[in-house]
Amino acid sequence: MSLAAATRDAVRERPFLYDALRAGVVNYTAAARTLDVDGEEEAIATALRRFAEELDDGPVHESDARVSMQSGLGRVEPPDAGTDAILAVGDATFADGAGSLTGIVASGDLSSGALAEVLGRLRATDVSVEAAGVTDDALVVVVSRRAGPDALRTVEAVVQG
Repeated sequence: MSLAAATRDAVRERPFLYDALRAGVVNYTAAARTLDVDGEEEAIATALRRFAEELDDGPVHESDARVSMQSGLGRVEPPDAGTDAILAVGDATFADGAGSLTGIVASGDLSSGALAEVLGRLRATDVSVEAAGVTDDALVVVVSRRAGPDALRTVEAVVQG
């Protein structure tokens, strides 16, 4: 494997570095020191520069959605056929009237990139996410009641151009 290919693979194992390269905010030499790639530090830095030049710096996702907040969500086990689920992931189903969690629901034109950005921003603001999911026309994030307003503002900022 070439040094350039090894460097690209190492970057793809660190999404934060990939995003920083796309944004053009990387000290290439410092980043080269952190990668587990066999080669000269300056050669790895050069490979990073070249990789960054090839990356699209446009938006990660295009989304346009309406956002609402729904309180009183909880996990229902097992989900019954009459349950109006807000989100079901694996064996976890979250439904209205079953607890004290809050769901932030975005409806419209969405992408999986929108969920990735929402989760990253929520992590950066120390908002713990109980569950999340996305389809082409819906995005749902389940958080504690206290975190609801912060999560609402975050989702709105991401999906409302």
